[in-house]
Amino acid sequence: MNDPRPAGAKVPPPADPSGEQAKFVSGSTMRHVVTMTATGSIGLVAIFIVDALNLFYISLLGQQELAAAIGYAGTLLFFTTSIAIGLSIAATALTSRALGRGERGEAREIAGASIAYMVILMIATVVVAFPFLGDLVRMMGAAGRTAELATEFMQIVLPSLPVLGVGMCLGALLRAVGDAKRAMYVTLGAGALTAVLDPIFIFGFDLGIHGAAIATVISRFALVAIGLYGLIRIHNLIAMPSGRVLSREFRAFLGIGLPALMTQIATPVGNTYVTTAMAEHGDAAVAGWAVVGRLIPVAFGALFALSGAVGPILGQNYGARRFDRLMSTMRDSLIFIIVYTLVMWALLALFRNQIADLFGAEGAAREVIVFFCLFVAGSFLFNGMLFVANAAFNNLGFALYSTLFNWGRSTLGVIPFVWLGSLWYGATGALAGYGLGAVVFGIVAVVVSFRVIGRIDQRAGPGDPPVQPHHSPAAGQSAFTSGKASAL
Repeated sequence: MNDPRPAGAKVPPPADPSGEQAKFVSGSTMRHVVTMTATGSIGLVAIFIVDALNLFYISLLGQQELAAAIGYAGTLLFFTTSIAIGLSIAATALTSRALGRGERGEAREIAGASIAYMVILMIATVVVAFPFLGDLVRMMGAAGRTAELATEFMQIVLPSLPVLGVGMCLGALLRAVGDAKRAMYVTLGAGALTAVLDPIFIFGFDLGIHGAAIATVISRFALVAIGLYGLIRIHNLIAMPSGRVLSREFRAFLGIGLPALMTQIATPVGNTYVTTAMAEHGDAAVAGWAVVGRLIPVAFGALFALSGAVGPILGQNYGARRFDRLMSTMRDSLIFIIVYTLVMWALLALFRNQIADLFGAEGAAREVIVFFCLFVAGSFLFNGMLFVANAAFNNLGFALYSTLFNWGRSTLGVIPFVWLGSLWYGATGALAGYGLGAVVFGIVAVVVSFRVIGRIDQRAGPGDPPVQPHHSPAAGQSAFTSGKASAL
């Protein structure tokens, strides 16, 4: 049947049988971007502030090898957390697309299936990684008592990875339905619990670094409890998936999740190389890098949150075929990145010495922290561009692009720059190389993401009906994957 609408007419949001319209297919895209990012960053930054407090508490014990051990363990935790983040991206993309199509019943089963996949894959990760924790720590340059402490910390925390994965998946599903506030509560609640438990276990029970690990494990259960309440009691967005949905969506989940997972793992690979380069300059340099590693997500948590916030907006509008809103969402995201990064860079530069004093940093550790605040922090303008471009690729059926760009940034954009910087200028040179490598990859990734959206819009046409649910084995994949090669 021919579409009676005139050429160029906007496609109305699809009706949801439950009466609840997909939230992001109407209204200001800038408002959606700011609201989702603000609430997401509050919860995310709370987690990282607690992580920074954790390092601060450990530094009060007066043993530099403890702070260095936290630095090594934090790098490994970044790996495992990145796996959970990557799989959560798949849950967000598939569920938000179904909501955008108006298929709420389908979305409920996809959400349930996503949680099941997360549990299975996280358990497999623990089984594979646990026997090699000591070797992994030593590969990063840790030795002696520092290596022992980092390994013991990971042996306590790693078995709770499935709990973390489910909690992160629940938060992602809340963002997929557009409930930014309760998605914030998931991480905010867990962060608050950790803030209370850390000093109790570290000092009250005199468990030191082991107490910090125990507090981390307990707080992960809070993620699950808060997330389940929001999704089951408030939104009724989780249903027991049928065997048909479980088998049908698995390829789609992996089709998005594995490239997204590889994308996320790329970042800790790059960070691990920086840690190794810092290790050549002693434990003080590693301790300074450990502080920077905690400072980055606290200062630039909004950029990390932006990547997760933009995904559901893009996914719902993609499902509803509102391609004009895909372009405006990306433009508004870039405006947000520029303004936020410049303001935060100025604040870090202004308070660089106070930040170093807060952690009691001296010598090489202090030099690393101050240098980051004064110079390297500005590079997150380009990291933010890469983050939002990756969100577009992951949610629009081009997940492999995000993998290529992130791995390019974390290898070609890290290794040669950090190596040369370390060789010529020591620890601060390595940090400078880490920042410089982001420039090219951030700019190119954004350019390609806009071209991808433009090609999708041209192929679809403005009068096309909303995307229909997929029932093939590759369900959830882009209807335009056949044209991927021409997107460039």
